[in-house]
Amino acid sequence: MNTKLLTPTAMAFVVGIALTATVFMTLDFGDRTSIEDQRIEKRVLYWVAPMDPNYRRSGPGKSLMGMNLIPVYADRPSQNDGDQAGSVTISPAMLQNLGVRTASVERRDLTRIVRTVGHVTADETLISHVHVRAEGWIERLPVKVVGERVKKGQTLFELYAPDIHVAQGEFLQFLNRGETDMLEITLDRLSLLDVPESEIQALRNGGPVKRRTSILSPLDGVVLSLNVGEGMFVRPDVTTMIVADLSTVWVLANIFEDQASWVQPGLPATLTLTYQPGVTRAGVVDYIYPIMDSKTRTLTARLRFDNPDGALKPNMFADVEIQSPSTPNVLVVPLEALIRTGGSDRVVLALDEGRFKSIEVTAGQEAEGFVEIFDGVSLSDEVVVSGQFLIDSESSLSGAIRRMGPNNDGAFVSEAAP
Repeated sequence: MNTKLLTPTAMAFVVGIALTATVFMTLDFGDRTSIEDQRIEKRVLYWVAPMDPNYRRSGPGKSLMGMNLIPVYADRPSQNDGDQAGSVTISPAMLQNLGVRTASVERRDLTRIVRTVGHVTADETLISHVHVRAEGWIERLPVKVVGERVKKGQTLFELYAPDIHVAQGEFLQFLNRGETDMLEITLDRLSLLDVPESEIQALRNGGPVKRRTSILSPLDGVVLSLNVGEGMFVRPDVTTMIVADLSTVWVLANIFEDQASWVQPGLPATLTLTYQPGVTRAGVVDYIYPIMDSKTRTLTARLRFDNPDGALKPNMFADVEIQSPSTPNVLVVPLEALIRTGGSDRVVLALDEGRFKSIEVTAGQEAEGFVEIFDGVSLSDEVVVSGQFLIDSESSLSGAIRRMGPNNDGAFVSEAAP
């Protein structure tokens, strides 16, 4: 009876041993190596509290809230902890979810361009204020509106001035008497009273005394200001008109304080107008005003532009670009790759096999979407230009943890601690 009961058990035991042997024999060396690699890849770095990532221990246990600590595994065996410190590994799927993009470190000529807004104003060296030299009455005013174009030598208005009228009569008397000395004195007086040369020549030819004296335009331009009308009494201290030559204009551009050193007199400048899209005008930086605006914290740069067609009108706004000299063949990364902090600048390097590491760099000038790098990267490196802030945060945390070591009690302490 006992023999019948043990026989099935014995048979099952034998079959189990046979199956185990069969499976063991089918595993080759490669399979055993793969299992070993997986075991190594699952090496636990440390244990962390689920609700507090700053709470870490070298072994399992409970957090301050009574929750079980969870393990943090190494992604791969570490052959050199110094090389791996601060690096993090991200899976391809996570890289795609984060939208991580990289760019190569390169060398290029770096040209700094100042882009700002300016407003058009008349060239002050081409503005003329029209005054009379003798008080009198304006009896005829051909120019009646602001903005009217005038030519050099054109009559702006005709003035009846008693002093000029008397001086003309004296000139004719001395001319008829042949008193040369007094004639020259009277002639100088007429010139000082701003009598036109054509009217003086008519007097020399024995012409009659004119009641009204013509006041002529000193230049070709536009009337910017008109302060008189027909019949008005005017004195020498009154500005009757302001005439400006607008064939050349100034553009006053605001330069931010951090870009002030980029702009110098003589640099080329370009200008575009909103109502003339696609049309670019070339000019030059003429002068940098020495005083900074205390409210806007900007310097004013004076640019000079030719305006033969009159398209640049005073008080018009324009988009301005000023190009500074190029710095040739410098090492640069995209500006968006640079992480600026209070004490340092960093970039995130893209290493091999999905590994990333945050490193400190020394940044220089910025231009055209790039920033110059003096040290920290080399020409063959790849830097992260999108998603780098998240990677930088994790890389910095990983580097701090790698610099921590377990003491005899199993708790993590800083290597610098006594």
